Amino acid sequence: MPGYSSSDGSVLHYDDVRGGGTRPVILLAGGAARHPSYLGDLAGLSDRCRLIVPHLRGVGRSAAPGSDEQGSFWRQADDIERLRVHLGLDHVLLVAHSAGTRLAMAYAAQFPHNVAGLVLITPPAAYLVNLPSDAGRLIERRRGDAEFEAAFRTLEAGPQARDHDDQFNAWQHETAPVGYAKWGATEQSHATVGRWSLSAAKAYFSVAVPPDLAARLAEVKAPVLVIAGAEDCLTGLAPVIALARLFPLGKSAVIDKSGHYPWVEQPAAFRDAIDPFLEQFPFDPT
Repeated sequence: MPGYSSSDGSVLHYDDVRGGGTRPVILLAGGAARHPSYLGDLAGLSDRCRLIVPHLRGVGRSAAPGSDEQGSFWRQADDIERLRVHLGLDHVLLVAHSAGTRLAMAYAAQFPHNVAGLVLITPPAAYLVNLPSDAGRLIERRRGDAEFEAAFRTLEAGPQARDHDDQFNAWQHETAPVGYAKWGATEQSHATVGRWSLSAAKAYFSVAVPPDLAARLAEVKAPVLVIAGAEDCLTGLAPVIALARLFPLGKSAVIDKSGHYPWVEQPAAFRDAIDPFLEQFPFDPT
């Protein structure tokens, strides 16, 4: 597995997924701190792109950070910058999912001139936009679904008394049905892929969001695509769409009959949204 030197001298690792595509894309997993294997190759996107998938600090092959601050999404932007240099790219295309979008936007805020474009998939957005979440309305539409109801009760209760990785992962699996528009065989299988690291998740959120983050993102000149699931009970829909309007060159795409994982739930519609956006960039963004 390839690696590169970080700013503190530690070696961080990444997967290099090549399925015929050559356009380099850095793909950031969410979770937070979930093993990136759950991303797969984003519904076959490796047929068009070379997917560089970092193992974030404390996840997979990359060692835990020396301090919680070093493992925060804000500080890990430095790691992505080191990865850009390691790959020999003048600019980067970042594709990120869920909590990984926090890292993508942290990078864009700190290194705006090095960003070719951003794709933000089902991003948590309430912390950046002044718009009430409509997640409650989406949740109400699922009432009566016994599996959803049980999972949502567990999600609301939080990972109480689950202070070890095995317990934390068990809680994640118990709450998984909330993240999908339906709980079929495909969704159930996907939910078992990619283990979470509890300590890395805690470190990821250890640094407060800078109060001027939204203003800094509003100055990012790169094209941005925000992909939302029409039935995403984790993020809601309205704040995710509003996030796209924060960027001067932002636009949104809503995937019908999808929750938090559109490339799994509606792969064809997901590719119809992301492919044209990526095609506007040269094979080696400069």
